[in-house]
Amino acid sequence: MGKKIKKEVEPPPKDVFDPLTIEIKKAATVVLMLNSPEEEILAKACEAIYKFALKGEENKATLLELGAVEPLTKLLTHKDKVVRRNATMIFGILTSNSDVKKLLRELEVMNSVIAQLAPEEEVVIHEFASLCLANMSVEYTGKVQIFEHGGLKPLIRLLSSPDPDVKKNSIECIYNLVQDFQCRTTLQELNAIPPILELLKSEYPIIQLLALKTLGVITCDKESRTMLKDNQGLDQLTKILEAKELNDLHVEALSVIANCLEDMDTMVLMQQTGDLKKLLSFAENSTIPDIQKNAAKAITKAAYDPKNRKFFHEQEVEKCLVTLLGSDSEETKIAAAQAISAMSENSSSKDFFNTQGIPQIVQLLRSDNEEVREAAALALANLTTRSPANANAAAEADAIAPLINILSSKRDGAIANAATVLTNMAIQEPLRSVIQSHEVMHALLGPLHSTNTVVQSTAAFTVAATACDMEARNELRNCGGLEPLTELLHSKNDEVRRNASWAVMVCASDELTAVELYRLGQTGYLSSSNIITDGFYDCGRKNPGTKLLPLKELCLQELNDHRAILLVNSKFDTFHFSAGFGSPTEEKSEPTSGRNTVLSRGAAKEKGSRKGRGKKEEEKVKEEEEVLAVPKLTESSPDKEWYPPPDPEFCVYVYEVTKSILPIINIKDQIEALAKYVADKMGGKISKEKLSDFSWELHISELKFQLKSNVIPIGYIKKGIFYHRALLFKALADKIGVGCCLVRGEYSRAWNEVRLLNEARKGIIGRLPPPEEYIVDLMFHPGALLKLGSREADLYRFL
Repeated sequence: MGKKIKKEVEPPPKDVFDPLTIEIKKAATVVLMLNSPEEEILAKACEAIYKFALKGEENKATLLELGAVEPLTKLLTHKDKVVRRNATMIFGILTSNSDVKKLLRELEVMNSVIAQLAPEEEVVIHEFASLCLANMSVEYTGKVQIFEHGGLKPLIRLLSSPDPDVKKNSIECIYNLVQDFQCRTTLQELNAIPPILELLKSEYPIIQLLALKTLGVITCDKESRTMLKDNQGLDQLTKILEAKELNDLHVEALSVIANCLEDMDTMVLMQQTGDLKKLLSFAENSTIPDIQKNAAKAITKAAYDPKNRKFFHEQEVEKCLVTLLGSDSEETKIAAAQAISAMSENSSSKDFFNTQGIPQIVQLLRSDNEEVREAAALALANLTTRSPANANAAAEADAIAPLINILSSKRDGAIANAATVLTNMAIQEPLRSVIQSHEVMHALLGPLHSTNTVVQSTAAFTVAATACDMEARNELRNCGGLEPLTELLHSKNDEVRRNASWAVMVCASDELTAVELYRLGQTGYLSSSNIITDGFYDCGRKNPGTKLLPLKELCLQELNDHRAILLVNSKFDTFHFSAGFGSPTEEKSEPTSGRNTVLSRGAAKEKGSRKGRGKKEEEKVKEEEEVLAVPKLTESSPDKEWYPPPDPEFCVYVYEVTKSILPIINIKDQIEALAKYVADKMGGKISKEKLSDFSWELHISELKFQLKSNVIPIGYIKKGIFYHRALLFKALADKIGVGCCLVRGEYSRAWNEVRLLNEARKGIIGRLPPPEEYIVDLMFHPGALLKLGSREADLYRFL
């Protein structure tokens, strides 16, 4: 055998660097390695950074300061899978830091992260990419970016992942996303309910809980509730409630069921399966406050339907709710009181709570918790509405004092509810006296000053209900309550104005209070519900503090140079007839249209003498005759009872519009016809250019002189300006039931406002827009309707 010869090893190529193993102890050095072109170095650098970030929040902040985030974002799309995986893992950890999240939003890397959810990627990449999105979705801007970059669809797909961490991260991100309505809508389109329901079977409680929380949000929408019911979701929820070992899920399961009970078909289904009865039993027997609270909320939502209320009453739900009122949990008390409020719409339930429930609710009015007091007041408000027996029961339980205390609450809802209860009580005189003895008017002062329209409305309503005797009105006046009450007459809210008007009317029955109300100023506004009746007179705008005289004194005053007082009166009295006034309908089956019956005698006497006269001379003579023919209203016998001056011509107007305009079916045509009629009676159409030549002031002065009175019945005026015509239009419109407002402006301006439904929308099925408001032109183009807010309307009112 030959001798073995040792084979020599070939040396490495001269252009290759020998492997170098070094120990790095500085994070900054590793961050610099993120810019290396070598995949192995990148992978190891990312691994080191991942371990460093796991150690705590301080390390995450350090990496941010060292500038690690931006180079790491580029590695999310690296061609090497290991590098890409390690970079994704880092972001899953880093994004729990709010500053990192902010920087990532600015760098717009959402597309790169969502791309890691692709089916072909490793499970570990799915895990950390979904964790990154879950962290990013906590804030609103992050939600928007995830949704806009199409992140919802791959997240729903990952709900079926075999990995529990992926499921957990995905459902958590979806839960955050569906807080937004648009995301909920898209979720329905992607048919996400079945995979979410599947998560309820998970062996991991956190996954089950997040699934229930998500269902609790999305079932606020009817479409999602329908999908849940169609996928047997109610069965799964009921099974969770029946499983004692799942008691940590009962609260959220009840929340979902509460949403579903808003749908009548779900309620029927649960009745048929017996699940509804189980729910009530569950609520009554449970000792867990959150379960009691959610059960009461479920009852509340379902009880808005009359059939559901009837069923609940048959199941004696009232006993359950009274029990829940005694819970140690404030939230449960609130939910129980709200459920009682809903159930009180059922008359039988309302009767039940008369003896069992009202005393417990009154106790809650004294709670230190403002929300509890508000809910208790709401329950009492509904229980005492249209129920004198319950109002008495509340008073017997000493509810009046705490209710008046609640009027100074910081919560508007509590104030409005308490005021409603007091109003319901005040309908009964014995209770009203008790309420007044607690200085209720002082307590209402704050609510009358409120900026909340509901509080304003209910407070004014309470004033109207309690100011029925002189002592209460004196209290309101002395405590300064009239001023805020009259301010409410200017409210833009119809309900506030209506209730304030009623309160003012009640208070004005007392002379001292009426004088004070007048001193505080007039509104200069009559709404369509303020009907002008006979005896109405308009003195014009009065300065605050000026005494408003009764009509009789005004009629007997000496002539002055103040603005004439306009009177509306269609009633006659025997004395004035015998003094020379004849009824416009007397001796005729109907009056002659367009003729002044008061002046007919003078006109007939001189009929023939006008022949051959010139037109201008004839008009001048006509005006003189009209003035001379007007009787003196102040002439009356001292032995006779005083009556307001009659207005035969206005009676003719009422007769004519009743006959010719009232039968018109179309309201718009009615308004136009009435406007033309009014304009014709007061001088006809006047062009803007000739407005200054319209000698209405002379005409009014001549009437005052001839009548020997500052009071002029509206029918006597034949040359009327804006405010004369507007008053006549309102008075005649009220006679024939045409709704309109009368608004006083400046500089002899006044106008009428009407509301009309847009003709183009008539006949359209569905919710109609609110009526449009117009000003009626009585001067320049009689009958024209000027849309409120338009330039034409502003010119009519102000220029």
